[in-house]
Amino acid sequence: MSDSSEQKMTDNFSRRGLMLVLSSPSGAGKTTLSRMLLEEDNEIIMSVSATTRPPRSGETHGEDYYFVDSETFGLMANKNELLEHAKVFDNYYGTPRGPVEEALITGKDVLFDIDWQGTQQLQEALADDLVRIFILPPSAAELESRLKKERKIRLKLLQKEWRRHQMKLATMQNMIISF
Repeated sequence: MSDSSEQKMTDNFSRRGLMLVLSSPSGAGKTTLSRMLLEEDNEIIMSVSATTRPPRSGETHGEDYYFVDSETFGLMANKNELLEHAKVFDNYYGTPRGPVEEALITGKDVLFDIDWQGTQQLQEALADDLVRIFILPPSAAELESRLKKERKIRLKLLQKEWRRHQMKLATMQNMIISF
């Protein structure tokens, strides 16, 4: 078959996208694999969740999360505008239906970073579009090594942050505040 006839066949073929949920134990490489997928394939997009928690430094509305108030979130849930949702600690998180369904219709695959309960809700909402992938580390020893390395990095960051706060406090003790 010639290249031009193959191109015509692919031009006439359109497919519906898939919802991809990667699950793994901590340290198995889910985040690394997610980043690699997103970098390598422009037909895969990351799902953006809605949340009632306030934005953290550097987070952008519509990119990292859709930041909404509790009333808006409740309305979204009641109108079936969320594919899945849950309360985590004191905040609500959920996946807006519209952007995901639009991506699926246009043939884009949507990658999710959600917990097992959210995955179950996706299964109930759009089972035919869902692919669940469980990531295992190469070995128990490798998982242990990764977790130890991750803990060391976190500990160093915490120690650095603690020293920074101690320096701030030290300079503040010499301040005179009047009002």
